[in-house]
Amino acid sequence: MSAQALDALVRSLHDEFQNGGRGGRVAELLGEYSGTGNDWRPLAPFSEQHYTRNLVALEARFELMILCWGPGQESPIHNHEGQDCWMAVLEGEVEEVRYPMPKGNGPAPLLAKGSLRFAPGQVAYIRDEMGLHLVRPLSTSASGGVTLHLYAAPYDECNCYCPDTGRITRKKLGHYSVRGRILSPSAAS
Repeated sequence: MSAQALDALVRSLHDEFQNGGRGGRVAELLGEYSGTGNDWRPLAPFSEQHYTRNLVALEARFELMILCWGPGQESPIHNHEGQDCWMAVLEGEVEEVRYPMPKGNGPAPLLAKGSLRFAPGQVAYIRDEMGLHLVRPLSTSASGGVTLHLYAAPYDECNCYCPDTGRITRKKLGHYSVRGRILSPSAAS
């Protein structure tokens, strides 16, 4: 199955980041694709056990992934290693719950500072200076959701935060699939 529109998006993103660009048009490009593209479907396998991170493109300046969220699945509360993160909704409705960055005063519960809801075609953005977040499909969605994530630049570990204590755990990040080919059924989010 051809992913012509998705491949065109990857080329546009490559051009956007060429010569040290900071991605000023990324939200626009992701929004255009997420509002009209549907050739992503063969590249987006789900898992009943956990949400999946499915690699579309990996370059020195960015990583593009499709994340598939089953009902009740969610990311841990996490940071972005100082990188820019854009998320476009491809299918379903998705909630982003934001948390302030913990202060250095020892263990304490993390209290949400708000949540945002995104529908297909909408794009979210976060950096560590803005705080932490978790992402999940809205609980009213029986089929879950699908999101397109762009990280500039790529990273393979991040901090995950316990909501009850604020305790940090380093998490190694992997891919469930590459261009639709499942790598390992146990590949985690």
